[in-house]
Amino acid sequence: MIDVEGDASSEYGEFPLKRHLGMDVGGDGAGTAHLTIGPEHLNPNGVVHGAVLFALVDTAMGKATMNAIEAGRFCASIEVSLRFVRPAAAGDLTTVATVVKRGRTVVHLDARVVGDDDRLIATAAGTFAIIDL
Repeated sequence: MIDVEGDASSEYGEFPLKRHLGMDVGGDGAGTAHLTIGPEHLNPNGVVHGAVLFALVDTAMGKATMNAIEAGRFCASIEVSLRFVRPAAAGDLTTVATVVKRGRTVVHLDARVVGDDDRLIATAAGTFAIIDL
């Protein structure tokens, strides 16, 4: 299993969906998002709902982007493509997102979602905007 110790959620910020899903967010460099699957994460077929996987990926990518940009700047998703490899129904899910390329205004990322048995659940590619508020 991928280690997600050292939750940096206080640096990344709190938000209601993170609390609702029970995500832990962290990572120095790469962004990580982790959750333990519960009944609230399942679709009517008894496997993790695709939207839950998307939330993990989007959150991990956001954390990785925030790690790659200067303090005082922010980010927003432009595009995320998620590929489902196999279903998950129990245990833990961990997403690790890495920066492929950081440009002046855009960051390109890849991510992988694995179960607690290290089997691949999903892969993703994304693009995030760097924003000055």
